[in-house]
Amino acid sequence: MERVASWWDGFELWLAGLSFVPQVTLVLVVLLPLCAGIAWLLDRAMATAFALVGRGESDAPAQSTEDC
Repeated sequence: MERVASWWDGFELWLAGLSFVPQVTLVLVVLLPLCAGIAWLLDRAMATAFALVGRGESDAPAQSTEDC
């Protein structure tokens, strides 16, 4: 565990030593795909959970109501 903490401290110092633009670029390159993947997994998990309790999405097209 000490090695992981030491590596993380070194990485954190390296990242903090970068200027703003490389920091933002690196964070976006890592976090955008990570957050998109987590959102997709949560979406699939919730769809599965709703389907298990009988509240899944229906395949019938939605009825459109127009106020015109």
